[in-house]
Amino acid sequence: MKIGFIYIFLLLVSNVILCAQDGTTESENSVRKQEARELKAVRREVDKKEKKGKKEARLGEVAKEVEKLKKEISSTEKDIDKYEKQIKSLNRKIEKGTDKGKLSPNDIERLRDKIEKLNTKLLKESKKLEKLERKK
Repeated sequence: MKIGFIYIFLLLVSNVILCAQDGTTESENSVRKQEARELKAVRREVDKKEKKGKKEARLGEVAKEVEKLKKEISSTEKDIDKYEKQIKSLNRKIEKGTDKGKLSPNDIERLRDKIEKLNTKLLKESKKLEKLERKK
């Protein structure tokens, strides 16, 4: 479509140049002025359509970013839930093991280290979630 407008533009410009060289009358001058007005109108329409197309493209990009943020937020929430469940299960293991007397002090220490690591991961994911929600 742009090529068609450019082609029309070139035809009108070449026509105006040829008429200017021939020594034209007032009626031809008015015709040239009319053609120039039409040409300006066509240019304005083309510019408006191009701006509209660019705006729609930007809106599409924004929508993609919003979807990406939603996916990241949901995955982060899932990770947080997973870490919380793991921490609870490890705490239950420690309680059951100490009640029954089946866990050695080394086993208890290893489980507590795992819980600490999960707590740090949980803290990092919580901060990440806060940042993502602020972006949203």
